This record gives sequence, C-alpha cells and structure tokens, in this order.
Amino acid sequence: MKRLGVNIDHVATLRNARGESHPDPTNAAKIVKKFGADSITIHLREDRRHINDLDAKKICSIKGLLVNLEISTNDEIVKKALKIKPNYVCIVPENRKEITTEGGLDLIKNKKKIENIILRFKKKRIRTSLFINPSKKDIVYAKKLNADCIEIHTGKFSNLIKSKKNYLNEFSKIRKSVKLADKLGIEVHAGHGLDYKSTKLLSKISEIQEFNIGHFLIGESVIYGIKKVIMNFKKIIK
Repeated sequence: MKRLGVNIDHVATLRNARGESHPDPTNAAKIVKKFGADSITIHLREDRRHINDLDAKKICSIKGLLVNLEISTNDEIVKKALKIKPNYVCIVPENRKEITTEGGLDLIKNKKKIENIILRFKKKRIRTSLFINPSKKDIVYAKKLNADCIEIHTGKFSNLIKSKKNYLNEFSKIRKSVKLADKLGIEVHAGHGLDYKSTKLLSKISEIQEFNIGHFLIGESVIYGIKKVIMNFKKIIK
C-alpha cells in the first residue's frame, strides 16, 4: 500500500504572515493525521522561514504521529534534529535565496559530510532519507552512503506537466531510477511540486512507496477543505 505524507510547512507560512499564532502547525499536524495522512513532513530550514524550532519540537512529540523532518547538512540543524528525535529524517539541499528546494543533493561533492550525518542518525535509530535527482548515478551513491531510503525530486517532471510540455523522458528517468533503487534494497519516496495529475502518473510506478505532498495540497485545502483534498490524494495513490 502506497503511503501519503503531507508537508505542512505552509500552514506555518500562513501563520507567519501575521506574526501571530494562527493557524497552528501543531494542530494542523493532528488534523491531517486524523483525516488519513500516513505521516507528516516539516522542513526546519536554516532561515526558519516557516517551521520554527518550537514547532518541530511540539510536532515530533505528538504520540502516534510519524514525522519526517527535512534538514540541510548544516551542523546546527543536524544537532537540533538529533535532539528533537523525529521518526524520520530527510537530508535536502538548501540555498538561502531559493523560493523552494531547487533540486537534489550533490552526493559526490558532499559525500563525507552526508555519510557522517547518516551514521549519526543511524546510531539513534532514526531512518534517514536522501533527497536526490532521478539519476542512476545518485541511486548508486545513495547505496554506498548506506541511506535507508531516497526521495526522488519530482520538480522538473511536475513543471513539465503543468506547462503542458513533453514529460515522457523525465518520467522514464524517474521510473528507471526508482526500479534501480528498489533492486538495491533502498526504499523509494517521491516529492516536490506534485499535484493530482503528476501524482496519478507516478503512482503507476509500483516501487514508489510514499508520496510527500505539500504546497499544492495545502493550497487546494484553502478552497476545498483539507479532509477532501487528502481523500482525493489517497484515492489517487491507492
């Protein structure tokens, strides 16, 4: 059964727009779980533009809630994540000027640092994932780094669909990467820029075990309600 992870970063974005306490990401995490999400994703960025330290601590302390904490390789953030002890960690690239994550990790350039971070989380029995581009080379490196799983960056694929351009080549890259990862015993997730159509297409790749969806899901929820949107995604990936 494929799983749905819901990224609630933008609940915090909405709260921060007024500098007040509403809407509360911790409450949103509980509601999203109640309505069928299999896990919650939050990104504790270095600039704290949405989720902050207190949010992360409170959300990770909710009993029965599976939390996937996205972090960069920044030493301070890694130390905070080890202290917070989420169920899962996903290491992502981070650029202060970016609007959103622009691509996958450079595993070759950051090999030693990422390897060390993975080892530290494994000692705490925290599952560690690497956010990577759909590349066979990166899949092989993820295996060498002893990652528990990988999350394929689906941003390019999603943007091609939204702009009504040919996405078949990118879909093929994703499919081949996913199948190689599965063959090597690496759990496979997919995320970034996903909406109903892109998720439906990728759900045909049986080896993808989890979809992590945030911006579109939260945006649609403003209009149609979060329960209905979660149910729609659950039907698509079923």
